[in-house]
Amino acid sequence: MQFGAYEWLHALWLAPILVVFAAIIAQRRRARLARFIARDLLPALNTSAAPGKRRMKAGLIITALALIIVALTRPQWNPQPREVRRMGRDIVFIVDVSRSMLADDLSPSRLERAKIAIGDVLDTLQGDRIALIAFAGTAVVKTPLTLDYGFFRQSLDDLSPDSVARGGTLIGDALRKAVVDVFEEKQGGLRDIVLITDGEDHESFPVEAAARAGELGMRIIAIGLGDEHVGKPIPITDQFGGRSYIRHNGEVVLSKLDSTTLRKVAESSAGGVYFNVATGNINLDEVYSQLILDAEKQELESHEAVQYQEKFYIFLATAGVMLIVETFISDRKKP
Repeated sequence: MQFGAYEWLHALWLAPILVVFAAIIAQRRRARLARFIARDLLPALNTSAAPGKRRMKAGLIITALALIIVALTRPQWNPQPREVRRMGRDIVFIVDVSRSMLADDLSPSRLERAKIAIGDVLDTLQGDRIALIAFAGTAVVKTPLTLDYGFFRQSLDDLSPDSVARGGTLIGDALRKAVVDVFEEKQGGLRDIVLITDGEDHESFPVEAAARAGELGMRIIAIGLGDEHVGKPIPITDQFGGRSYIRHNGEVVLSKLDSTTLRKVAESSAGGVYFNVATGNINLDEVYSQLILDAEKQELESHEAVQYQEKFYIFLATAGVMLIVETFISDRKKP
C-alpha cells in the first residue's frame, strides 16, 4: 500500500483533537447543569436525553472526517506491472556562436535571438530527446541526447563566442559532429538537425556533410539569421566595457546572411527545410509544432513500472454513509 498525497496524513491529528474537544464540551454541559440542579435529580428531569446516542453521533462525524482525510491521501494498493514506453524523436540543435552572430541586425543579437527561439521550443517539447552543439571554428557537444530539459536549458543559456576555443565558422564540421558524435552514424530516420546560423562558412564543405546526413536518413532544418542584403558590423567589447567593431586590414568587417549555402545544406538532407528568417521573427516553436511534433515517432525507451490502483473512493463512500446515518440518529430517547 502507498499514498499518492501522503502529506495529508498529518491532518489525521484533527481526529483525536476533536475527540478531546467533544469530551470537554460534554463535561462543561454537565457542569452547567450541576450548578442549578442537584446531581441526584438530573436523571428525573432529563429523561429524554440519550447520552449514548449523542456520543454515537459525535463518533460518526469524527470518524467520517478521518476517512475523508484518508481519502485525500489517495491510498493505493493492488500493484499491477505495466510496460512504459516513451515515444519521440531525436533532435540536435546546432548553434553558430561565432562572432558574426553578435551582429545586431536582430535585436539584441543574432545569437541571443537564436537562444530565445530554442528556449521557446523547450516549453513545447513532448518527449523528444534533444542535444546541443555549439560551433564556430570548431564544434563542441554541449549536451548529448537527453530528456533532461532543465540541464539542456542551462547549457543553452551559457552559449557565447567563448563556448568554443577557436573562431571562424565551419558549418560542415558542426554537421559532421552531429552525425558522428551524437547520432553515431546510425542508419534510419526519425532524427532531426536544427541548424541556426548566419550561413557564413570557411570552406568546411557543409553541403557534402549535409548529404552524408541525408544518406543516413537525417533531416536538416536550417534557420538563416541576418540581413542577406546589407552587411552588419561585428561588435566587440574590451575589458573596460568599450565597444568597437572587428576590422580586417583597417576595414570594418561586415557580416551578411548566406541563404544560398543554407538552402543547399537543407535540400541535401532527407526532406530538409530552409527557413529564411533574415531579420524577421523566429517562431521556432511553430516550426517544431509543424515539422517535428506531428512527425513519426520512435520508441526512445521502454521499462517495466508498477502501477497501483487508486482506492480513495472506498474511504470517501464510507464517510458519506456515516454522515447520512448520523442524520437519522436522534440524540433523544424514544417516547
